[in-house]
Amino acid sequence: MVHHDENPLGAHLPLDPLPGHSSLGRLERVLRRGEFAVTAELNPPDSANPEDVYERAAIFEGWVDGINAVDASGANCHMSSVGICALLTRMGYAPIMQIACRDKNRIAIQGDVLGAAAMGVANIMCLTGDGVQAGDQPGAKPVFDLDSMSLLETIRTMRDQSKFLSGRKLTAPPKVFLGAAVNPFAPPHDFRALQLGKKIDAGAQFVQSQYCFDIPLFREFMKRVRDLGLHEKCYILVGVGPMASAKTAKWIRSNVPGIHIPDSVIARLEGAADQKKEGKQLCIDIINEVKEIEGVAGIHVMAYRQEEYVSEIVHESGVLKSRTPWKRAQKPEIREEIEELQEAQASGLIDRSIH
Repeated sequence: MVHHDENPLGAHLPLDPLPGHSSLGRLERVLRRGEFAVTAELNPPDSANPEDVYERAAIFEGWVDGINAVDASGANCHMSSVGICALLTRMGYAPIMQIACRDKNRIAIQGDVLGAAAMGVANIMCLTGDGVQAGDQPGAKPVFDLDSMSLLETIRTMRDQSKFLSGRKLTAPPKVFLGAAVNPFAPPHDFRALQLGKKIDAGAQFVQSQYCFDIPLFREFMKRVRDLGLHEKCYILVGVGPMASAKTAKWIRSNVPGIHIPDSVIARLEGAADQKKEGKQLCIDIINEVKEIEGVAGIHVMAYRQEEYVSEIVHESGVLKSRTPWKRAQKPEIREEIEELQEAQASGLIDRSIH
């Protein structure tokens, strides 16, 4: 069955509410239908030009179900996540607005949540945020009024109880799908599944993981997740991405906290004639392994400065099968014809070699 997940009155307008759904967005619908979801990360521009955002988002069209609007990751300033979301929703994209607790107090954060929801943002990713010392303005004053757990609880309270943290009532609550980050690869490993459980209790409905380069370690994490029944309470999207070279992988391993890259991965890149091509293939191979792990609901592709590879990675991994995520550039009737053709190809009714 083909699902367009688009308001017939305009792609920028919210979808009709569905029973049991927290949001009016596409990502939640895809996940609740049991389809393998794909999200990606938009590299925020150091610019006030909206076209810089649209050009970067267009790369993902037809390949992803949600686009992360990054909130000053690494404590480096770029265009704000709420600004990027305003631009993306205007064109009909499905943004995932990241909120880092580092830079704003609870008053500003709650205001941003309402503003984002009013613009059509249906997904919010709750993060504690990197310390200011990690960025290029270490003299900035950190806030950390909330952390990821209390942020989840705050937005859940706004959504489910229609009130601010102060207890003051909201006339219209934000209808949002709540997400959080997990890192199965950071010690202590036994604690990571328990931490996921705490984030679920706080309100997380989906999570995106840190880069996965160690599949055996991730399998152990998912076993603990299944033992606790957490995969039935939360949608888990595995973080993946291509490495441009062995040199890049070594630098990231040494300088970016929380990213675990085994020696075997670096050795594979070093042994390749074309390291960039091998990095892309490594990403595809990882996807093909993790997509078969019970409890994995999707992937989150982080291709920093290699965004042009996202479509190839998603296509060659086959995770979408015959499904085509929403694409702004196609009219619904054209998209329906394409999807019917893809379904016919998938069922063997049409010879792919001819078309």
